[in-house]
Amino acid sequence: MNPRRVSLMDAGTGNLRSVEKALRAVGAEIEIVRRPEDLRPEQRILLPGVGAFASFMAGLRAAGLDQAVRQAVQRGDPLLGICVGMQALFESSEEMGECAGLGLLPGRVVRFPDLPGLKIPHTGWNSLRQTQPSPLLDGLGQEPYVYFNHSYLCQATPEDEAAESLYGRAFASVVQRGRLYGVQFHPEKSQRVGLRILDNFLTQG
Repeated sequence: MNPRRVSLMDAGTGNLRSVEKALRAVGAEIEIVRRPEDLRPEQRILLPGVGAFASFMAGLRAAGLDQAVRQAVQRGDPLLGICVGMQALFESSEEMGECAGLGLLPGRVVRFPDLPGLKIPHTGWNSLRQTQPSPLLDGLGQEPYVYFNHSYLCQATPEDEAAESLYGRAFASVVQRGRLYGVQFHPEKSQRVGLRILDNFLTQG
């Protein structure tokens, strides 16, 4: 496996340019994947997502990429989901009605609670508190800050949660199981910290 070669998945629901630019900044060799046959075995996979969960999943299914991603994870290929791409790793989401996800991690995606003074979406910089060792977070120090923009959160099991953040309530901001990873924030918008996380995925994930 070439650790710097990344399959960047395109579900047709967002602009990949900022993610692609960040990957190139850490020396990645990128192949944009829009068809299952273009997803090569033993290659790192990045699954970025923006917008609504249901639209993202519909884009994956329409292209046949949902099953390709499941097969890649089953054979042990490293995968990193970003924002909605992390949410899609779970079993289902309540956004816009109940919608099935990839089912690679147990748990659901639910809306932030309506609390006094809590603005939704959660937008801006917030810190990560590591809850278990993770190669993604190597070298980041205590409670690094990253950039979020989301209205829904993942109800991950404690075993799968690597870091949490606080916004009205604690929520999973980094998840991992084996070589499967997810981050709720946008590393491509998180400056030095975000680039370090992407580099960690390429070299250690």
